[in-house]
Amino acid sequence: MIKLTLLHPLQSIPVRSWIFDDEQVVRIGRSTENHVVLFSAVVSRRHIELRRSGITWELINLGTNGTYLDGKPIAKVPIVDGLIVHLARSGPKIQINVGPNQSSSSAQLGQISAKERDSKVIHAPSEGTLLSTMPISEQKEIGTSREEEDLTEAENTRSYSEEEY
Repeated sequence: MIKLTLLHPLQSIPVRSWIFDDEQVVRIGRSTENHVVLFSAVVSRRHIELRRSGITWELINLGTNGTYLDGKPIAKVPIVDGLIVHLARSGPKIQINVGPNQSSSSAQLGQISAKERDSKVIHAPSEGTLLSTMPISEQKEIGTSREEEDLTEAENTRSYSEEEY
């Protein structure tokens, strides 16, 4: 079992949680195809993937703006119980708990038991208005996925006919 908890950006208190019992892969990002959907300007469509291998889990960054552990960018890390990561430098904080039993207090956190492809959309709390006005450097950061680059380029170079307008 893996439990994901969205933490308040300033106080690190739980805002929402999700529990996955049987999934081998859990995806988090802006796309509604993910298991956990977070609408935030700095979160990529497919931002992180959590993969189970036997009884252990690993986190894989897929996001253009990176995933950070203790302020340092990560590409792939083993998940230990209680791990907290930032999706992008100023993005949402997610706490990850792994193990067979979770605290009964999780019902107070707005828990959602999720089955595969049963995602809930929430708007991630921002740390302030600077999120929408932060400059984005031209240089790509560590962890940009090839698929994310291809999708973004295809969206930006598509030509539309007059009927589509």
